[in-house]
Amino acid sequence: MSVSARPLSVVLAGGGTAGHVEPALAVADHLRSDSALTRITLVGTASGLETRLVPARGHRLALIPRVPFPRKVTLDLLRLPWRLSRAIRTAEQILDREEAAVVVGFGGYVALPVYLAARRRRVPVIVHEANARAGIANRIGARFAVAVAVAHPDCGLRGGRYVGIPLREEISGLDRWASRADGRRLYGLEPDGPVLLVSGGSSGARRLNRAIQMAADVLADSGIQVLHHAGLTHLDDVAAAVADIPTHHVVGYIDRMDLAYAAADLMVCRAGAMTCAELAAVGLPAVYVPLPIGNGEQRLNALPVVRLGGGILVDDTAFDGDYVERQVVPLLTDAGRLSAMTAAARIEGRADAAREMVALIRRVAARDVTGDTSKMDP
Repeated sequence: MSVSARPLSVVLAGGGTAGHVEPALAVADHLRSDSALTRITLVGTASGLETRLVPARGHRLALIPRVPFPRKVTLDLLRLPWRLSRAIRTAEQILDREEAAVVVGFGGYVALPVYLAARRRRVPVIVHEANARAGIANRIGARFAVAVAVAHPDCGLRGGRYVGIPLREEISGLDRWASRADGRRLYGLEPDGPVLLVSGGSSGARRLNRAIQMAADVLADSGIQVLHHAGLTHLDDVAAAVADIPTHHVVGYIDRMDLAYAAADLMVCRAGAMTCAELAAVGLPAVYVPLPIGNGEQRLNALPVVRLGGGILVDDTAFDGDYVERQVVPLLTDAGRLSAMTAAARIEGRADAAREMVALIRRVAARDVTGDTSKMDP
C-alpha cells in the first residue's frame, strides 16, 4: 500500500463529561465522513458518559484506568503516581495497537495519560481546549503539542489558534425555524406561544429545578410552555411538583437536543463550554446560571455571548423562583427583546470548528508521515 493510501489512524482522548466527549465525537463524525480511509479510536474510562455515547454514534471505544486529580492532600494523592503510570502504560498499548498517526485530546481525566503516552511513542499531539480557562491536563499537553486549538483566545494556552468548539452536524447545521414544528410535536408542546427550555446538564441541576418549580404557576398563567429536562435523578420529584400543570413538560433526559433547541424561544441552563457553543451556533438566547465550583470557567464561558447581548448571566445564589417571575417571564413575553437576543447570540456562534479540526489533523498527519517530529520536543 502506498503512503498516500495508508489508512490514517487518529486517536481521540475525551471522556468523563459531555463537555469532553461531545467535541471528540463531533470530530470523529467529521473524520468518518471526510474519508473512508480514516481509522478512528476514542479513548475513555469505564465510568464516563463515553461508554454510552461513543458506541451509540458508531465509533470504537478503548478504555484506560481513570486517574482523578485530588485537590487536597489525601491518600488518593499519594496513589496518583502509580495510577497515572498504569493509565499511561494502557494508553501506550492502545497507540501501538492502533498504529496512531495523531493523538487529539480534549482535556479532562482521560487526556493527560494519553498525552504522556503519545510523547513517549513520539506520536504528534493536538490539544483542543473548549473552556475559557484551560484545565491542568491541557496545560501540560500544550507544552509539547504540535498544535493547540482553542475556543477562547484568552484561555491561557500560548500559541492557541481559535477554531471554536466542534459540534454535531445536527446542531451546527440546525435551522431552528424550519425544525420548530417538529421539535414541538416531538415533546408534546402546542405549536404556538413562547416555550422555555430548562436544562442543568445531563444529570440535571437541583438549583435550576427548584427555581422553575417555584415559578411554575406564574409561567403557566403567563401562557409560557416549559420543556423541563430535570435529570433522571430528579425526574420523579419535579414531575410530581408540576403534575397539575399541563403546559409543564418534564423529561429525565433529552436525546434530541437539536429539536429541543428548535422548539424553544429561551433557555435556562448552566454555562458549560459545550452548552454555550451550541446555543450560540443555533442562535438560542439563554439565561446562564454558572455552576459555582472549579476555577470559575463556566462564568467565563458565557461572557462573550452575554457581552454581545445574546444571553443573561445570573449568580447561582440569585437564581430562584422570584428571579424567574421578575426577569424570565417578562423576557419570554417580549418578542422584540427575544428577537434582538437571538440575533446577538447567532453573531457569537461558530459552526465550522469540526471541519477546521479535521483539516488540522490531516496537516499534522502529513507532517508526521514525512518523519518531521521535531516540534514534539518540549
